[in-house]
Amino acid sequence: MTPTLLSAHAQQVLQAVQGSAVNLGPAPDLAITRSWRRCLDQHRLDPASRRAPDVVEQSRLQDHRAPLEHIIGAARWQMNALHQKIGGDGYVVLLTDACGVAIDSVFNDAERTQFQRAGLWLGSVWNEQSEGTNGVGTCLVEQRQVTICRDQHFRGTHVGLTCSASPIFDSKGQLLAVLNLSSVREEHSLQQHFQAMAQTHLCARLIESCFFLGDDTHRYLLRLHPQAGYVGLLGEGLLSFDESARICSVNQAALDMLGLDRAQLIGQSLTQCLQTPVEQLLSQAGAQPSVCWPLRLLDGRLFYGQLRLPAAKAPSLMPTSPRIDDARVCLEDPRLQRAFARSLRVLEADVPVFLQGETGTGKEAFAAALHRASSRARQPFVAINCAAIPEALIESELFGYRGGSFTGARKDGMVGKLEQAHGGVLFLDEIADMPLALQTRLLRVLEERQVVPLGGASGRALDVRVISASHQDLQRCVAEGRLREDLFYRIGGFAVQLPPLRERSDKGRLLDLLLRNEAKGTNVRLAAGVREHLLAHAWPGNVRQLRTCLRTLVALAWEGRIALDDVAELLPREPVAAIENPLGVSERQTLLDLIESEHWHIARVAARLGISRNTLYRKLRRHGILRPV
Repeated sequence: MTPTLLSAHAQQVLQAVQGSAVNLGPAPDLAITRSWRRCLDQHRLDPASRRAPDVVEQSRLQDHRAPLEHIIGAARWQMNALHQKIGGDGYVVLLTDACGVAIDSVFNDAERTQFQRAGLWLGSVWNEQSEGTNGVGTCLVEQRQVTICRDQHFRGTHVGLTCSASPIFDSKGQLLAVLNLSSVREEHSLQQHFQAMAQTHLCARLIESCFFLGDDTHRYLLRLHPQAGYVGLLGEGLLSFDESARICSVNQAALDMLGLDRAQLIGQSLTQCLQTPVEQLLSQAGAQPSVCWPLRLLDGRLFYGQLRLPAAKAPSLMPTSPRIDDARVCLEDPRLQRAFARSLRVLEADVPVFLQGETGTGKEAFAAALHRASSRARQPFVAINCAAIPEALIESELFGYRGGSFTGARKDGMVGKLEQAHGGVLFLDEIADMPLALQTRLLRVLEERQVVPLGGASGRALDVRVISASHQDLQRCVAEGRLREDLFYRIGGFAVQLPPLRERSDKGRLLDLLLRNEAKGTNVRLAAGVREHLLAHAWPGNVRQLRTCLRTLVALAWEGRIALDDVAELLPREPVAAIENPLGVSERQTLLDLIESEHWHIARVAARLGISRNTLYRKLRRHGILRPV
């Protein structure tokens, strides 16, 4: 900037501070004049100074980065996504600490010199005391989102910049960092600047949520929203509490929903804001909850929530002899123990794991246990049942979409399951039922480690460990043209055969575990002969059938006692004979394969077999095949 222009800008600043008319753009922000006044009265800065921005030495930069290493990883992913969303060219994304020191940046390497000349690089100091009114510095003072366009900057040397900055707070409400997007180009339109401002704010909230979810893992975490479909998405309320139901931390979204401030909540009991009993709340807790359930506030308002259990002791980064001590899954059968230990080793080496087993053998439970024992236990575990999602929706569920990509799409788009699993473990159940066209897209994602949402122009980096599963013979699916051969080789890095329940040596311990889970803390007793009857049953529906049966028996129990008559009525002994008969085994497996491939559409299964539906129902009853609950 020439001396004449610097002088003119300095005069504009002085006029604004003294109350004279000045044009600060189409929508003047009082925060700017407040900042200009601070720069003159408190910081004694000269708006016409040509001094270059301060930059901390490399050794000191590490001192600024070290306290925020826990957030830089999550922020980096969002910074890359932000840079791609706004087009990249002419923009730089900065992450600064609470002192205004730039600790990370994303930009096109070809523009490095231009950004460094503007002072937008690692180690640069952008607080108001040093650089006057600017995106980062004014955001730090105002502690809210700000946009500083060109000559709204205090120092004349920065009038070529347009900056949008959003604060990032920790779970206690303390300012952690600032996410800043700066443009050095004049040709960017006002609409582009508004879009950049909105995207910066969105990414800052995502970083904040990621930090919150990973910060209080030793406490209960309640996710809530007035609409069930928004639990787990941006805008949800987050609240952590300890074993005594004392609230420890809360995010701004939760405060806005509850209509309270932080001082009214922190340190208080949940009973001060929730009508739902704490005992009922705790009964819904899980390690990776996926179902929303209703809860009421004291004022009667209805919310929906998910409650995450406190994390167990963090596992070592690369266990050499993994211990199977997960109280939520039973793996005492020697074959399962060996399969689990080997699967964990290869998963940690980023080798895909494939789980083969009959319907109901607990493939998802096995995969979730691998996740909890892995070095990614604190990262997401995202399970997708490829057979359960309608074919018309599975593409958007997997890959997500940008707003307005198709009729009925959400205005702000949707993050797909693949992207939700970034940094963690992705479980693809019934992979053979995925449509062929999507198999091609999935293969490309797994090979290139990038995901492109529907309607998106560019890919986003993806870091996931993959576990897949099926009850079908994948080689037969390949031969029949229902599964791509290249995808088969990509997901089948290490194959595990899960034994059916009737062959497991730990049935007794599994029975005890499932009964304890279904009893939900109540004292349930087994009458004489009940345990023996349950253990002797063939369980053609495997663990899923056993769990459903125990849930029914607990509901039928009179005064906490499960009667033998109820067990005998629920479990006829016919399935045992069918299992012992080789022809019965063959017919049963054929029926299972058909009903699974037709997603339990009985009329279509009967038509394929050339029998009536009544005959089919009789065969299902004879073989003990029950529809999963």
